[in-house]
Amino acid sequence: MPPARTLAVPDRGELFLRDSGGDGAPVLLLHGWMVSADLNWYGAYGDLTRAGYRVLALDHRGHGRGLRPLAPFRLADCAADAASALRTLDLAPATVVGYSMGGAIAQLVAHEHPDVVSGLVLSGTAQHWKDRETRRVWKAMGVLGLSLSLAPRLTWRAGFRRAGFRESRETVWMQSELMRHDAKDMAEAGRELGRFDSRPWLGSIQAPTAVVLTTHDEAVAPSKQRELAAALGAPVFEAPIGHLALVAEPGRYNPALLRALEAVGAREAAKVA
Repeated sequence: MPPARTLAVPDRGELFLRDSGGDGAPVLLLHGWMVSADLNWYGAYGDLTRAGYRVLALDHRGHGRGLRPLAPFRLADCAADAASALRTLDLAPATVVGYSMGGAIAQLVAHEHPDVVSGLVLSGTAQHWKDRETRRVWKAMGVLGLSLSLAPRLTWRAGFRRAGFRESRETVWMQSELMRHDAKDMAEAGRELGRFDSRPWLGSIQAPTAVVLTTHDEAVAPSKQRELAAALGAPVFEAPIGHLALVAEPGRYNPALLRALEAVGAREAAKVA
């Protein structure tokens, strides 16, 4: 893991942040729903650092060691947290990488805080989750929140069994990370995803963008990921994995991520020239 730090951000609070340090081009990693930065990205930390990047990753509100404000969970607030972190560290503009829910947050960062974004890499994500099938899932968020509030350990263990994970040192660590979450924020984050829709403003994003498409994704259909890339005019780099496999199969995911980062960097250099 990159070293951990607590970053005091004026008017926002103390953010938990992974920061590899160094003089490399900064890359901020934004994680998905119901995981933490480490659970989402620990399979990528090493390869990105060895490629010469300064790797940053933060826990979103209600997730892991993230902020616990009294206000309801909002994706826009997560985007503002990320932008404020880059400004506080004097690392803006940086390349922002968002996976799943982190992809929605990354879109908001580029739209609402364009000064902190030099490039954008989106993966396992979409412009919206308003299709009928997905909306049925969001209606169950209240049940999920109640289950996590009353019996979090049992709920996570049941989820691991359904996903086919056998108990091991790794899964014990994963469950301990998941136990850090705030149950109410988990449920509200799901509702926020159901409300998210970047289609009205996505075309206004000016930062060079690339999409890492998870071709075996069972949570965010590859067709929705291609629609996102087409709306942005972004190149697509395919990673032959499912939605939850980027950590378990970094050798199948990280090469596409590195190519996407290179492409975004090249497009930014050409734009400046």
